[in-house]
Amino acid sequence: MIETLEKHKTSTGKTLRTEEMVVNMGPQHPSTHGVLRLEVVLDGEIVMDVIPHLGYLHRCFEKHCEHMTSYQQVVPYVDRMDYVAAMTNEMAYVVAAEKLLKIEVPERVHYIRIIMAELQRIASHLIAIGTFGIDMGAFTPFLYYFRDREKILELFEMTCGARLLYNYMWIGGLSHDIPPQFVDKTKEFCRDFKKTLQEVNDLLNYNEIFIKRTANVGILPKDLAINYACSGPMLRGSGVNFDLRRDDPYTLYHKFEWDVIVGKGEMGTVGDVWDRNMVRQLEMWESLRIIEQALVSIPEGDVQKAVPKRIRPVPGDAYGRIEGPRGELGFYIVAEDNVTPYRIKARAPAFVNLSVINAISKGAMLADLVAIVGSIDIVLGEVDR
Repeated sequence: MIETLEKHKTSTGKTLRTEEMVVNMGPQHPSTHGVLRLEVVLDGEIVMDVIPHLGYLHRCFEKHCEHMTSYQQVVPYVDRMDYVAAMTNEMAYVVAAEKLLKIEVPERVHYIRIIMAELQRIASHLIAIGTFGIDMGAFTPFLYYFRDREKILELFEMTCGARLLYNYMWIGGLSHDIPPQFVDKTKEFCRDFKKTLQEVNDLLNYNEIFIKRTANVGILPKDLAINYACSGPMLRGSGVNFDLRRDDPYTLYHKFEWDVIVGKGEMGTVGDVWDRNMVRQLEMWESLRIIEQALVSIPEGDVQKAVPKRIRPVPGDAYGRIEGPRGELGFYIVAEDNVTPYRIKARAPAFVNLSVINAISKGAMLADLVAIVGSIDIVLGEVDR
């Protein structure tokens, strides 16, 4: 569709017509990572504007949650917000609910939650990097990463019987304790996965073609990332040293040794697409460090000791937040004198991070827009809710 028409003179004096075009990418285009429509204004192959159109997966999540018959029934709904990181969704909600109810959970529950959350972070990053590699024309890393992601899903399945949507973290505890073979199987996974991480790092991240497609592309400066309230690898890729696990501690992350990964502009400019991808790659090493420490020191205990029989909080409100794979994931809960929440509001990192797409895409080539969208790592179930 032709939006504007301008006339320019060439060096020979001939009138040359230039046109801006509006090209729709999506809602089912393979480059859009879900049911997202991008309205792209182009001058030739140069991106002038990108306008995201949302709502194709809107399911009235918040209103549904307010019409459950109990606070616990909300957990399966938050699973479905970010369906590739359901464990961390549950964790954010139960952290907020326990803050509202002033529940102290047993130490064993904290350890298991951390192990599950870090396994989920790895599984989510495996999808993000694997599919991003396909966007850039690299197919093999996708196969390696999905093979190892299966091993994480098997660990989840042996624990709670589900592979995608778990309903595992309950308010005050967990639905099941870990099975006897879980610790050994997880240690085995950690040992084997390090080899895969190194292989893919050599195969993809330092490949010359991959570097040329991603370095100095989609640069998100530090101040812009902060102004747009970006979080997670989007924020850290821009060199901002901030992680809620360290800077606003929840559960028992302070007991473990690990590092916050930030972008350094190793191959181009700080905050480019390469940096964001590399932050996710290195964060998986840190997740392995946390998991291995937790596995050797996990205490004994009853994982359902603090699970309340009936939940009816006193009127009030609470906001709980965690560091999910895509950034700050939070839930604001308002309680009245009732067994159901009066109001639930979710702070979805994929939605907030997506808002910066226009600012970092202007002036890029159309082919680079695919790389930029992939580097944001959005899940449309969470964007639309």
